[in-house]
Amino acid sequence: MKTILITGASTIMFLLISFFGSAQIIKPDTTSNWKKKLLFNINVNQASFSSNWKAGGINSIGLNGAFNYKANYSNDKITWDNEIGLLYGFVDNSGQGFRKTLDRIFLDTKVGYKLSDKWSLFTSLNFLSQFSKGFIYNDDDTEDLISDFLAPAFITSAWGFQYKPVDYFYLRLSPFSPRITIVSDNNGRFDEVDPISPYGVLVGESTRMEWLAFQLAADFDKEIAKNLNLKWRYMMFVNYENLEAKLIDHRLDLMLSARVNKFITVGLGGILIYDFDQDPGAQVSQVFNFGFAYSFQNYEEKK
Repeated sequence: MKTILITGASTIMFLLISFFGSAQIIKPDTTSNWKKKLLFNINVNQASFSSNWKAGGINSIGLNGAFNYKANYSNDKITWDNEIGLLYGFVDNSGQGFRKTLDRIFLDTKVGYKLSDKWSLFTSLNFLSQFSKGFIYNDDDTEDLISDFLAPAFITSAWGFQYKPVDYFYLRLSPFSPRITIVSDNNGRFDEVDPISPYGVLVGESTRMEWLAFQLAADFDKEIAKNLNLKWRYMMFVNYENLEAKLIDHRLDLMLSARVNKFITVGLGGILIYDFDQDPGAQVSQVFNFGFAYSFQNYEEKK
């Protein structure tokens, strides 16, 4: 029944996207102080086998989607940049059930004051978490909980300087960046992560405050060739009270996407995380997408 519902939902999404008539719409509005850009894509993968299929295989269906919206305001020396980035994906393998493959919530807002054409003072607030529970799946078919909504979640307030030489790239240097780490219902349910302080938050407590910290953020989003887009974001977080190389947090999100035609896109990307409070080693995820995309923006990209 679940497979039928997922297949039906996928069909509906395809029809909705097709209804737009064009999957990429650019309508320049030179009278507005706002630059807006929306990108939505959905990707489906499915496999099924007859009962006498001798090569072996598991019936499965997978679905993942991404939503990204940017709304940036500029008027004289004042700027206000906002971004919403959502990712979610899963696979339903016969005999194994529902398993999550992608999950991310990212919200960011920044107010700036221009000092020159390329430099500005800014203050920003961003939020990072996930939608649903995440598990480690063991060989004996058991599972251990390792994450959930607001477990962990990170809220960072950054104050500093931004360097933005072009529309598609910026670098933010924030010598004062207090961060709150949230782990909801931190009652020992994340023992698989750390039985004492999962994600750096002591069991029995729900938050950890890091007042004295530095953050560096860099973002690149550009069509590097016709119908080929490269998007990456790097973030580094340093707690001044723990100035050890192994305790510096790093996160890199990377996505290379190609538009096959006005409806079909192909994407290859991944995430690299190093956070000693989560794991002493680097965490890596990789994703390949083939599916449908819709985008809209009210400005033209500068070549």
